[in-house]
Amino acid sequence: MRYTVVHKILFVLLTALLFLFVADRPTVAAASGPVICISIKGEINGGQAALIHKAMADAESKQAQAILVEIDTFGGLVDSAVSIRDMITSASVPTICYIKNRAWSAGALIAISHKHIAIAPGGSIGAAEPIPTTEKTVAALKAEFAATANKTGRNPRVAEAMVDKSLGFPGYAEPGQILALTDYQATKVGFADVVAPDRAAVLTQFGFGDSPVLEYTLGWQEKAVGWLADPTVKSFLMSIIFLAVLTEIKTAGLGVAALIGVLAAALFFGSQWITGIAGWLEILLFLGGILLVVFELYTPGVGIFGISGIIAIFASLFLTLGANEAAINLLAISLLAATIIFLVLVRRLPSSKLWSRFILNDSETKSAGFSSSLDYSIYLAKTGITPTGLRPAGTMIIDGTQLDVVSEGQFVEPNKLVKVVNITGNRIVVRPVDL
Repeated sequence: MRYTVVHKILFVLLTALLFLFVADRPTVAAASGPVICISIKGEINGGQAALIHKAMADAESKQAQAILVEIDTFGGLVDSAVSIRDMITSASVPTICYIKNRAWSAGALIAISHKHIAIAPGGSIGAAEPIPTTEKTVAALKAEFAATANKTGRNPRVAEAMVDKSLGFPGYAEPGQILALTDYQATKVGFADVVAPDRAAVLTQFGFGDSPVLEYTLGWQEKAVGWLADPTVKSFLMSIIFLAVLTEIKTAGLGVAALIGVLAAALFFGSQWITGIAGWLEILLFLGGILLVVFELYTPGVGIFGISGIIAIFASLFLTLGANEAAINLLAISLLAATIIFLVLVRRLPSSKLWSRFILNDSETKSAGFSSSLDYSIYLAKTGITPTGLRPAGTMIIDGTQLDVVSEGQFVEPNKLVKVVNITGNRIVVRPVDL
């Protein structure tokens, strides 16, 4: 009987513990969490990527039920669109895209990365031919579209036809025409689940009609990031970074160039960090490169630390820019601009010991007692004897000094008296003296 009572007590305790454990599970809170609604309108750039990055982080911390991205864009930067695509496809909650008017070009890639797509009446999706339209850019973007469509359960062939006009798609686009789908066409080929007139209809369609909505729109921080992510601005910032490194190597720590370079690097990597493009690897490579350059400036060596540091800085920038051909082009332009500015300033900057290892500063001048050749002008109009004769070149002796000479063209017998009539550099011309 005692054994039965003990078991009952244990059963009650275990039941209570199990109830507390289940009650503490996040699924209860998730059921009452909000729907994160993100508005993407206008050009796709780093600011839009920063907004998505911020909203995705909040979606996890706020235990959101779903993420709804409302999109209306003609396109934009491919690297920003790819970054957004990666964030959306890796989301741990259901993702819904609502195409309010159009999702063209880079916007189409973002749209098809969602698990569900709703489209407004009169909306359209597609027209994603890259600019410039080269074989390489078309192949790369076509692969991105096909892989994304396949991952979200859509027809990759349709996605490819949005990028490569040579493919076409039967019934919708002839070969030579780029594919763009209207609202009803998108639903027919599986690139939209439903045509919905507004957000409320979209949320109701997918079972979130009664859920609270948390809005995310571009703020000044995201707009600033978008401006900093512009290729021209990124190139300008990298030029400042390169110029600061070159200036520090030349001056060995005046400090002003270093401060400006650090500020430019903070703006460059900060904007890329917020958008989720730059990670710890790129930032650590850059910081490691700077430390190696500083170490080289203040320690004796043969330049190996400085060279390694510069390579690390280049590698960090290359990886941050996407590690592709466009990154190489942007790096080359930035480095060229920095080099031109540096060459203009180089004469006004003091030199460091490290700089002297790369540049030869000493010169052999006349004031220092050096001469590129002997000064033969002292022998002009003097006479001497030809011990070997001239055929027409040979030697003569003047005041005990033997010189290589040449006659004006005629042969001169040995031991004849000749006179120096012309000297050009180290060429001495002589003429026989008639006695």
